[in-house]
Amino acid sequence: MRVLKLAGAATITAAAVLCSSLVGAGQAAAEPLMPTPIADGFGAPPADLEVLRPGDVISSRPMPPPPGFFDIDVWQLKFRSTDSAGDPIAAINTVMVPRNKAPDGPLLSYQHIINALGLECAPSQALWSNDPNLAIREAPALNAVLQRGWTVAIADHLGPRSAYGAAKLGGQIVLDSIRATQRFDPIQVQQSRVALAGYSGGGMATAWAAALQNDYAPELNIVGSAAGGAPMNLERMARDLGFAPHPMFGLAFAAALGIEREYPTRIPISSQLNPLGKEIEAKMQNGCTNDIIAAGAGKSAMEVAGTLDLMNSPEMVAAVNENSVEMYPGVPKAPYFEWHSPSDALIPVSAIDNTIARYCGAGVLVTEVKVPSNDHLTAAVLGLPQALEWIDQRFAGVPATTNC
Repeated sequence: MRVLKLAGAATITAAAVLCSSLVGAGQAAAEPLMPTPIADGFGAPPADLEVLRPGDVISSRPMPPPPGFFDIDVWQLKFRSTDSAGDPIAAINTVMVPRNKAPDGPLLSYQHIINALGLECAPSQALWSNDPNLAIREAPALNAVLQRGWTVAIADHLGPRSAYGAAKLGGQIVLDSIRATQRFDPIQVQQSRVALAGYSGGGMATAWAAALQNDYAPELNIVGSAAGGAPMNLERMARDLGFAPHPMFGLAFAAALGIEREYPTRIPISSQLNPLGKEIEAKMQNGCTNDIIAAGAGKSAMEVAGTLDLMNSPEMVAAVNENSVEMYPGVPKAPYFEWHSPSDALIPVSAIDNTIARYCGAGVLVTEVKVPSNDHLTAAVLGLPQALEWIDQRFAGVPATTNC
């Protein structure tokens, strides 16, 4: 049995293992343990949410620059989006506007890794925190693009339930966050060219937004998407993982609980936990990365549930496949940049290969970069400069090429 080190977005695919372990066919709906509301009530939905269009701005507020950021103005936007069941939700976007930006200058939608079940872990909260548990890893990259005069929009792509693991939800929220940013007149990006970028968990939200655009938001002027280290097939990754106790088991367990928040009638995990599982669930309810890792360290799926019945629930498999980009028939409308390690131990590289081959066959202009590293997080650092340079060319109107 292989034991894999779990990190970043790849860990959320372990949710499929846990889901398959705990869910049997024909189970009744559970009562997921939702995140506790935070004191900042900005994200509360209005009573008339259903009458709004996806991407409509509900409310806005100016914010001071987060620590470590300079010469920018910051807005937070609450906007209408759509959850995994197709119902309206209120979501939040943080927009950083460089003071040297030109009207209708480039707009980058940047998705970062969020390994969390708590609302305070979302970018709209974590950017202003001095707690290292909430640190934003991508701050250096954000500063670099802000210095170029790009406006940066950062969505809370796990949504109002902090549904860690629900990747398609993230894509929908990202597209609606772009709509909201462009509909908010003070930012002056109504006619801007837009690009998407993200790695690992952020890469998965980016990949989903790119794949969904034709069907969900075809009017957006997205000139390119750069996604790195993104798991493309959650079921396949789940089948590659084992059930031995692991120091990073907490991330897998948290992701399973996050998916349940979006699919409570299809993946009723909470109703099948044993006392230890319920105890760990309660510790994770509002956890960020370090809290989640600590709560589940050294545990396994066997220890949190009474029985294991692998992959016997068609509803579970369907829900996992609904969040796997490889299984989605749509293709990006804009050119696509993808980078990963060819020997990444955390994600099924064959699923990336299959997805890219399908995109190439459909005529998408794909640039694929295989980074010379077998470490998931090192590959992020090595590939990001090339991704940003590729995006810069798209903003400049340079025609995209392909290495399909």
